Amino acid sequence: MGHSTAADIATINRISAVPAILQVITEMTGMRFAAVARVTQQTWTACAVLDNLGFGLQAGGELDLISTLCFESMTSHLPIIIDQASADPMYQHHATPKMYRFESYITIPVFRTDGTFFGTLCALDPEPARLKNSAIQSTMESFSRLLSLQIEAEENLQRTEMALIKERENAELREQFIAVIGHDLRNPLFSITTAAER
Repeated sequence: MGHSTAADIATINRISAVPAILQVITEMTGMRFAAVARVTQQTWTACAVLDNLGFGLQAGGELDLISTLCFESMTSHLPIIIDQASADPMYQHHATPKMYRFESYITIPVFRTDGTFFGTLCALDPEPARLKNSAIQSTMESFSRLLSLQIEAEENLQRTEMALIKERENAELREQFIAVIGHDLRNPLFSITTAAER
């Protein structure tokens, strides 16, 4: 089933645990920016953001997909963890850390329960941080799995609510139809009864 980005943002915003997850990530890592991002083949969109850095990105904000490391995580389905970009052999010359001016970075893929890629849980900071060889990755992977389950639960709830609304509309139409039929049957019966009484 296709999902619109606006619907995905709304889904993430209805999950009450998301702000707490982002808060725990920033406290645990010491990083001042954390987000849940919806990543598709065409777009990177922030669904929820905790920005203590003044990065300036808000929920609904978009970044150029190709300029993000989340794009690389989407294609590889693997986490990306950088303690210090300027000293990391793989990322010291990479354009993304320079463009967004960060030293420390982590992104963990978020998958729907059917296995399709939803987006990422990510954090960054202009200061280095000790992320590798710590419990941070496994904790964020646990948060990613939790988000996956919560996304499914929220989407199921929305489908159920829409089905209930549709059923109520059908019941209302059925009652209107019965009222019209009842009226249409009463008029001829009334005429027949009146004529028979004469």
